[in-house]
Amino acid sequence: MKAHDGMYIDGAWRDADGRDAIDVVNPADGQVIGQVPAGTALDVDTAVRAARAALPGWSATPPAERAARLSALRDVLVARKDEIAETITAELGSPLKFSQAVHAAAPIAVAGSYAELAATYAFEEKVGNSVVHHEPIGVVGAITPWNYPLHQIVAKVAPALAAGCTIVLKPAEDTPLTAQLFAEAVHEAGVPAGVFNLVTGLGPVAGQALAEHPGVDLVSFTGSTAVGRRIGAAAGAAVKRVALELGGKSANVILPSADLAKAVNVGVANVMSNSGQTCSAWTRMLVHRDQYDEAVALAAEAAAKYGDRIGPLVNAKQQERVRGYIEKGVAEGARLVAGGPEAPREEGCYVSPTVFADVTEDMTIAQEEIFGPVLSILRYDDEEEALRIANGTVYGLAGAVWAGDEAEAVAFARRMDTGQVDINGGRFNPLAPSGGYKQSGVGRELGLHGLTEYLQTKSLQF
Repeated sequence: MKAHDGMYIDGAWRDADGRDAIDVVNPADGQVIGQVPAGTALDVDTAVRAARAALPGWSATPPAERAARLSALRDVLVARKDEIAETITAELGSPLKFSQAVHAAAPIAVAGSYAELAATYAFEEKVGNSVVHHEPIGVVGAITPWNYPLHQIVAKVAPALAAGCTIVLKPAEDTPLTAQLFAEAVHEAGVPAGVFNLVTGLGPVAGQALAEHPGVDLVSFTGSTAVGRRIGAAAGAAVKRVALELGGKSANVILPSADLAKAVNVGVANVMSNSGQTCSAWTRMLVHRDQYDEAVALAAEAAAKYGDRIGPLVNAKQQERVRGYIEKGVAEGARLVAGGPEAPREEGCYVSPTVFADVTEDMTIAQEEIFGPVLSILRYDDEEEALRIANGTVYGLAGAVWAGDEAEAVAFARRMDTGQVDINGGRFNPLAPSGGYKQSGVGRELGLHGLTEYLQTKSLQF
């Protein structure tokens, strides 16, 4: 896990502009495991200039050749998947099995999907007496979060490369070693110099410089709604395209006809996975009044089994934030049935898997994104109330519906104000678009919809 001393710009590792560095800390034990440079606005400018210079050549590269580079990139990620998993476990704290099964495997699937799309997508189409060309948007500024460090990078970089765009990536400061490993993989895959560039640094410095840079044509950001608002405002002022994947407070709606035990157990697993650090996690479980007590008992039992099976939160600040939300839940009258604010162990940034019952929709823990292993269980009287509660937040990123009859679940899901709904535990699909309604964001990632985010159209009339 060697940390590079510089930035990956224009096809080479080069010294950063300043001397400042960021410590990379293992949240399981607080040990410093590496250092990366804290990039400045000048580093960002150098990287954007390299991306602009590489744009004409890369955008003119035949899609089949772009597809070949993406296939090569996927192959390098496959070859280095163990190293990727170990790096993510070290800097994020997720258990190694989860890092292997999700953090390393999902981005490999996504990279492969864009290799295929680049080769098969119709970059021009005939419409009446016009030919419509789908052209790359230009230079992309990608700002990614720490919770799925490689998946979030690949979900932006792969479609941008497939589209013919060039990129400057500013990864989260908590998980920059994964981003450096990805830059090595891009280099190994033979992507031309300047097409992909990496600047490590702090959000308010390097991230802001990238979002505001006049040489960037599209800013793609995944993170908090608060930061997303600022990036959207800056992009709007410059009349540049923006893609935002922001917060969530997704509802897991269990209809009375559902297999209650399965729905509750899968629901708890969904919230606890990645220590609850998932923007699309089903953090609100909605259960009919007649089944409520049974569901609460099942959820408490399921959460207790997670004890030592979940990793720490990413850092001490997040740990304090989540514990603060748990204390607020207690103060506002919710009933703790599993976990609580006390740290389960002395060292590391751990939080106990926590379940609240008797949660009402006006409580803070039912409205705000906690980003930790905390589940709120709400009761409803009938389907209309369940729908009102499910739609009753500023967010609309994901959700789930369980019913004995699939058609019943689908009918409910169609009425939810959210970008993705899993029906009776439907599996993740890397080809399906993900993204939000309302304050959960603008634009879509993954699959064909994720590719078109990086394209603009030009029509020629004959």
